[in-house]
Amino acid sequence: MLHTDLLSDRMSRAGIERRRRTENERRERIFNDKERTIGVDEATLNMQLTEKKKQEEEAKEGNKCYDAELLHNSKVACLLYRKQEKDRRAMEKAITTYRHQYQQTWTQREYDLNDPDRYRKTEISDAQMMPPGLVGEDPDFKTRRQRQREQQRDWLIQQQSEKVAERHRQELQGSCRINVKVLSHRPAAHLMFFTSSLDQLYDQSRAELEDKVLQLHSVEMEKRTAAAIATKDYNLAKIEEKRQQRQLDGVGDEPMPSVVGVPGLSPSTDRPDPPESLQQIVQFQKYQMEEKKRREVEKNQEEVRHNRVRLDSARSALLLERQQARMNKQKRQHLDSTNARLAQTRKEQKPDIERGKIDDSFFSKFNTCSR
Repeated sequence: MLHTDLLSDRMSRAGIERRRRTENERRERIFNDKERTIGVDEATLNMQLTEKKKQEEEAKEGNKCYDAELLHNSKVACLLYRKQEKDRRAMEKAITTYRHQYQQTWTQREYDLNDPDRYRKTEISDAQMMPPGLVGEDPDFKTRRQRQREQQRDWLIQQQSEKVAERHRQELQGSCRINVKVLSHRPAAHLMFFTSSLDQLYDQSRAELEDKVLQLHSVEMEKRTAAAIATKDYNLAKIEEKRQQRQLDGVGDEPMPSVVGVPGLSPSTDRPDPPESLQQIVQFQKYQMEEKKRREVEKNQEEVRHNRVRLDSARSALLLERQQARMNKQKRQHLDSTNARLAQTRKEQKPDIERGKIDDSFFSKFNTCSR
């Protein structure tokens, strides 16, 4: 019988042999106390450090390239902006020059068809004026400013004169009081003179107060008159409105005279019908009393029924709450017991090493593999 090996079998055997050889070399390297460094692969670490430094240098080079490109783009943008601004200023200057040279005001067709040379005849001050009502130069600015200054000067002079008069009046009153006190022991002629001056001042102040009182009284009377007129107009309007309403309802303009002689009352509408007899009044009152007692009894019965329903509802709610609490307690106890059983089962299923039980076979597994 021929033994034929497939290519896949040879490749898998070669891979297994290679891994076995690599594992043996690694085991000799790791378990050799003279050649290895405990817990550290120095060659691999040096290679990782080299790769990391290389990556950092590449990142720095990339950042430098990015910064240089950003600076270059910023300079190009600034140059383009300056060029654009220069072109814009040159274009505006060219447009302004063209307008000054070839678009003069008197060359416009719609300026003045009847008088083409009107612009040359117009003065500069008249040409700068704007029509009234539009935003622009104000032709009456100087005159209005002069009038405002004159008005301010007049107000200032008036205020100064009022202050001087008030100060003079206060000084005169103070001097009169002082002179009265000082001249109380002087001859009677001087005393009579100052007394007459004080009487004049008193009469003057009294006249001013009377004038103010009269003015206030007149203003108050005008207000009262206006209020009375307004009230009268309102009442007339309401009367007219009621009259129109009665006309619409079919009632005449003139009310029927009442029995007591009060206008506006009608015995057919405003006066109730007289009772037939005293017996009927007494019976009606008794009926009202019985009806009132019956309503009170019904109200009390309704309140008792509501109270009974409320108490029954509260008792039922309390019973349901207790039953729910009892069921929750039973469910919690059942859940606790189930969790305790599950914990015990899982603890029994754990290996010996997790439960703290270690034998010699555990230590025999060390130094059998390089992994």
